[in-house]
Amino acid sequence: MIDLYSWATPNGHKVHIMLEECGLPYRVHGIDIGKGEQFAPEFLAISPNNKIPAIVDPEGPDGQPISLFESGAIL
Repeated sequence: MIDLYSWATPNGHKVHIMLEECGLPYRVHGIDIGKGEQFAPEFLAISPNNKIPAIVDPEGPDGQPISLFESGAIL
């Protein structure tokens, strides 16, 4: 299952819609940018440039987790 880290922004909605349209199972993790949660060390490990949205696919290439961040790269 894909983990989506996002907030209610236009770019966050793009990825949410794409995952729905593709029929991929996913979990949403809210990253409150108003509170600065995008700067938390746990989130920076996923998105080093502190940008949302970000996704983590635990079953990436060779069975290793892979992180993608920013809507253009994810789409």
